[in-house]
Amino acid sequence: MTQPHHTLAETLEAISDLTPEQLERYIRAGVVVPVQSEQGPLFRDIDLARLSLVVDLAEGYHLDEEALALVLSLVDQLHGLRGDMRAILDAVAREPVETRVRLKAAIREVRVVTR
Repeated sequence: MTQPHHTLAETLEAISDLTPEQLERYIRAGVVVPVQSEQGPLFRDIDLARLSLVVDLAEGYHLDEEALALVLSLVDQLHGLRGDMRAILDAVAREPVETRVRLKAAIREVRVVTR
């Protein structure tokens, strides 16, 4: 299943508060990395979501490109951790009841110690 790609014009149209100059700065800062094609840069749906978030953060909190890149790096890390946690929970759910009960007790113990 291929993801749709959006041209530069489509991207700017989709994110009304994004200017061509801002987009160029965000690309240089590595906030988004478009796919390069013969037609020019192409943006995935995830790029549009990131750009929308970046515009909101830049306007709402007046963050520069370096700060935006840092915030997005943290968002990416959190997203990755959520995926890892979901996989762990799914794996634990497949275990026998005794194992799940034992793991639940061990997690409680560890959480009490680390608080």
